[in-house]
Amino acid sequence: NLSGRRGKIEGMEDRKNSKLIRAKVPLGEMFGYATDLRSQTQGRASYTMQFDSYEPAPKSIVDEVMSKNA
Repeated sequence: NLSGRRGKIEGMEDRKNSKLIRAKVPLGEMFGYATDLRSQTQGRASYTMQFDSYEPAPKSIVDEVMSKNA
């Protein structure tokens, strides 16, 4: 699901009875993720976010935003 949100998985770790997945995902792609994650895991998974960096948006996203605001 993260790759469908333009995410890049950076690593996975085993933790006691769970897995920790580290990924970078654009903030704009994370809206609705909590609901999707709960639905996919029957409410057992959770996630946290923290700011990492600004990066240029892909041309397709820039074009979409520009056409909406033209």
